Amino acid sequence: MFVVCGEALMDVFASGDTPTGMALDARVGGSPFNVAVGLARLGQPVAFFSALSRGFLGERLMRALQDEGVATASLARVDAPTTLGLVGLDAQGVPSYAFYGEGGADRQLGTDALVSLPAHIRAVQLGSYAAVVEPIAATLRALVEREHARTPICYDPNVRLNVEPDLARWRDMLQWMLPRTHLLKISEEDLSLLLPGTGLQRFADEAMARGVGLVVVTRGGDGAVAWTRSGSASVPAVALPVVDTVGAGDTFQAALLTWLAEHDSLSIGAIASLSVARLRTALQFAVAAAAITCSRRGADLPRRGELQP
Repeated sequence: MFVVCGEALMDVFASGDTPTGMALDARVGGSPFNVAVGLARLGQPVAFFSALSRGFLGERLMRALQDEGVATASLARVDAPTTLGLVGLDAQGVPSYAFYGEGGADRQLGTDALVSLPAHIRAVQLGSYAAVVEPIAATLRALVEREHARTPICYDPNVRLNVEPDLARWRDMLQWMLPRTHLLKISEEDLSLLLPGTGLQRFADEAMARGVGLVVVTRGGDGAVAWTRSGSASVPAVALPVVDTVGAGDTFQAALLTWLAEHDSLSIGAIASLSVARLRTALQFAVAAAAITCSRRGADLPRRGELQP
């Protein structure tokens, strides 16, 4: 099965003023959490590798994973608070985040937890702030080091500077991951933060020279572009009314991984040798899934029946 690694938290949305303050709407979330749920909704067997609080918010996260069919045997339970991510939306529905997560449960994943992982891993998906905060970051590096020669490693930096403001840590992780990553998905915004002035083609060429098999850059309303050793493909975004963009990148990644799995293209060799035509079809599937999420509030990822085969 897929193993998705990283944070799980509560996204807290402002839902309007009250006479004495503000109403808040708390929803399960976190980028890796969303990817795990997205894979399960798209019919893929998936386990989540993280740590959850033993408190009532951690229990809610656990129930959400179980209800979606995500395997939870590799989840550690700890006596630490659940991270809160406050989400504010601008007039265009673009989210901004404030995190309350120092010492949070989703960071408390030690290397001893590696023994809980399934024996047969189809692919490892990681990224976001769990890859740059300790102790979980060290655990994820140990997993990547153990698996990258035999298992597809899929990485999305998903930079969150309000969690870790030191860009050097994010850059160091990206550079460490490049020779150990088979599928790299990065947003154009994150690329401009990590490597300002670097063009998309140049970045793709350099990443593939370091060993990445498939480089994908998501471009928001401008769609996505990707490269393999066979060439490049780009697709436009799907035009649907946008409520907000929370979870769009996570949806894209879950859908891309699903397409690869459904088309026998998830091995290390197959990822790197995707033809331009198949690459374009994979991107079209992923942007269609992301558009569905953007058309509804929060990270409400699509199910398999909502997408064309």
